[in-house]
Amino acid sequence: MELFHALQILLIHRGYSYTTSWLMHQHWLDGYLAHFCDPGLEHNETLETGAGSAAAGGFTDVMIAPNTRPAIHSKSGVEYIIQKSKTFATTIHPIGAITKNTEGHDLAEMYDMKHSGAIAFSDGWNPVQNTAVVLKALQYIKAFDGTIIQIPVDKNISNYGLINEGIISTRLGLPGMPAIAEELIIARDIKLAAYTDSKIHFTGISTLKSVQLIEKAREEGVKVSCSVTPYHLYFSDDDLNDYDTNLKVDPPLRNNNDKLALQEAFRNGIIDCIASHHNPQNRDAKNCEFEYAKNGMIGLESLFGVMAGTGMPLEKLIKYLTVAPRKIFDRQIPLLEEGQPACLTIFDPEAQYIFTEKNIKSKSKNSPFIGKKLQGKVIGIINNNKIVLNKYE
Repeated sequence: MELFHALQILLIHRGYSYTTSWLMHQHWLDGYLAHFCDPGLEHNETLETGAGSAAAGGFTDVMIAPNTRPAIHSKSGVEYIIQKSKTFATTIHPIGAITKNTEGHDLAEMYDMKHSGAIAFSDGWNPVQNTAVVLKALQYIKAFDGTIIQIPVDKNISNYGLINEGIISTRLGLPGMPAIAEELIIARDIKLAAYTDSKIHFTGISTLKSVQLIEKAREEGVKVSCSVTPYHLYFSDDDLNDYDTNLKVDPPLRNNNDKLALQEAFRNGIIDCIASHHNPQNRDAKNCEFEYAKNGMIGLESLFGVMAGTGMPLEKLIKYLTVAPRKIFDRQIPLLEEGQPACLTIFDPEAQYIFTEKNIKSKSKNSPFIGKKLQGKVIGIINNNKIVLNKYE
């Protein structure tokens, strides 16, 4: 109770009207698969701005993608991230690359990275295409019970596509990315995971068939898990009629039937957790013709506000955002007990607000949720002996 009383005093001092209705809603949130662009791409994001973005979104912990320059593909790369971010309120967990420079050819130093603090292994937005390399990686990580993460995209099929292949792509005159490009990778990697008895996680799944493949594999005992992004639950390719480049993502937004299937799988627990896929792009990368715009949107600040408006019971949603990712990646679950370090997210699940650029702490502003009414205000986080509070207009 001393912690709660201290929070009351601090929040009143900072100008917040304290009410027990929201102070009782306390959890921690895990940000899964975000891109902080450091080193090498700091014009989009830095570790500092990324951590600020995560804290503003209510995340005490974030797993970051290895697609930097150079990639996080060695012990020194992992140690650089951990050392540079150790003073932040948000704890940053590096995901080590599966292959050198995330080029998909030669295996990276996964064993060394694991012992230096890498939480899992993925080539991030350059998913491994070579079947033999995926097989070797799944065999290699068994030595330390690791997990491979794949964004399921077959680049041989979808490399020139811009949006989902279907009626909308035909109407807009844009090259399509067929759903089979995702489903082939999922089917292949499920078979490889079964063969090696190793752990595979698919992030950003986007089609009905993907859900069915994963559900069937799990019933057969394959060590497979999956996540979905908030934007695949919120948008479909119907929302691309005005060529909004902030909605250009990979995997792409699928049709409305796929979106509804994802929502149902999310409600029924077939999907294990939520992935932000926070992928900052500077204004020049988005303020251009759709064909030339880069893929990705930011998502950490808006994630809770989007997901709290889905109608899912709060406790179930919190499980998706906290316990579930920690179980998948074998992380300790924080305890709210006397003598334990505080690891808390404070939020009001009922409050509604308009999401604006003022809510964004990220260095980039590429969000399609700007101007939309969201539900669920994050008040702040307490983590690593630090308190970070948001201030709303």
